Amino acid sequence: MIFQTTVHARIVFGLISCRAMSDDSVPANAPARPEGPGDPDSPRRPAAGSADPTDRLADDWLRERPDLDLGAVAVLGRLAFVAEQVTGPAGERAVRRHGISKGEFDVLATLRRGGPPYVLSPSRLSDTLLTSRAGMTKRLDRLERAGLVARSLDTEDRRSFRIALTDEGRRVADAALTDLAAALTGLVSLLDDGEREGLDRALRSLARAAGPSAAPRR
Repeated sequence: MIFQTTVHARIVFGLISCRAMSDDSVPANAPARPEGPGDPDSPRRPAAGSADPTDRLADDWLRERPDLDLGAVAVLGRLAFVAEQVTGPAGERAVRRHGISKGEFDVLATLRRGGPPYVLSPSRLSDTLLTSRAGMTKRLDRLERAGLVARSLDTEDRRSFRIALTDEGRRVADAALTDLAAALTGLVSLLDDGEREGLDRALRSLARAAGPSAAPRR
């Protein structure tokens, strides 16, 4: 469930929108953002040249609501921005080379990682991928037409179906996963060992705070 567990990159309430601004959306003659209050507890600006779209949006809110500490919003907004604008597109490009969408890849990957005989029920796939039954049916229809999965009646419950990964489906899943892993490894290689380990620890702490109910389903 690689794409489903990626952070959905939107912060509500209009605080920070990852789609709202990119580096080339700021006019060249735009006025400089006013600095925040001069007290020692006010958020500090990043070093010159290191500002990103999240910094500029956070500056807007610092100007409008200097009474609030929005540091956490900026941190999580940046995390969301990276998920939507960097890792998400890189992963989608990797799997689309193999003629499937990211949603279809998630179905194949869920079947593949379960091990032999690579069979699950549609309802189990829906629950695992947090997808509606109708949405899952559409994905399965497309994958079946492409010869990547096969439907069969459940021998224990004739009212239900079982979804099996075909040999071609396994080949596509493996090839797409190889390209996806390479793409994401290339992105993470931009971090040094300390940054990578620190990021991993921080994300684990946030994931634990969400509780076991938020953990990916097997």
